[in-house]
Amino acid sequence: MIEIAQRIQALDVPENCLGVIFMGQAGFILKSPRGQLLGIDLYLSRCCERYFGFKRLMPQLLQPGEVEFDFLAATHAHYDHFDVDSIPELLANSKTHLYMAADCVAECERLGIDPGKYTVLEKGIAVNAGEFQILPVRCDHGELAKEALGLYITCGTKSFYIAGDTCLREDIASEMSEFPISLAAAPINGAFGNMDSKDAAKFFSILRPECCVPCHYWNFAQHLGDPNEFLEEMKKQAPELPVMLLCPGEDICI
Repeated sequence: MIEIAQRIQALDVPENCLGVIFMGQAGFILKSPRGQLLGIDLYLSRCCERYFGFKRLMPQLLQPGEVEFDFLAATHAHYDHFDVDSIPELLANSKTHLYMAADCVAECERLGIDPGKYTVLEKGIAVNAGEFQILPVRCDHGELAKEALGLYITCGTKSFYIAGDTCLREDIASEMSEFPISLAAAPINGAFGNMDSKDAAKFFSILRPECCVPCHYWNFAQHLGDPNEFLEEMKKQAPELPVMLLCPGEDICI
C-alpha cells in the first residue's frame, strides 16, 4: 500500500494535462500539474462487509493516512462511495476539504465531522477547488439515492466526467455530450439501479467522450459487472470510440 501512496505522490503531471488514478469500484484520484489531489468516491476500507456483508474482493490499495488529499468528493452516501470508515481519517488533517451530495450530510453528522470540513454540492452550481472546478450534474440512481450526482470536473484544458451511480438515461448522455470530455467513466455492473455493459455502451455512444472507462465492477460479488462484455458492446455500438480498461492502482495522464 505504501508503494501506491509513493506512486501517487511521485506521479509527474505535465502542464496542460491531468493525472488520473483508478482506485477500483467507482474510485478515482485526479492530480493536477501543480500536484493537487482530488479523491473521488474512494472506497479504501471493508466497511461494506461489516455493515452489509458485501465482502471486498479487490485489494485495499491505500490506507487513509498514507496520502493527504487537497480535496475529496462523494457522489452520494452509499458506503462504497462515502466510505464511513475512511472519511473521518481522510479529513483529520487541516487541509483536506470534502465536496459531497446532500445525502452525505446525515452521515457526516453521525460521524461527528466538523461542518467546516465539507461543502454540499448543488446540481448545476460549479465550485472551485484549487486547480479543479467541480460541476455537479444529473444522474439517476432512483429511489436508492435520490440526491446522487454525476460530476464534471475540469482542470485547465482537461476534463473528467464520472456519470455517478445511474441507470441509462439517454437524455443525460445527450445533455453531457455538449461538454468537452477528455475522459468519461460510467458504471457497468447492472445491479442496484446501475447501467449494465449494454446500457453503458449506449450511454457512451451518445456522450462521445475522447476516451471511455468502465467502472463499478469486480469489487463485490453482489455488484456484478463484466468488463469483457462491455468491450464487446462497445465494438457493436460505438467501435470508433477509444476505450480503456484501467487496473486498480493504474495511473494515466490525459
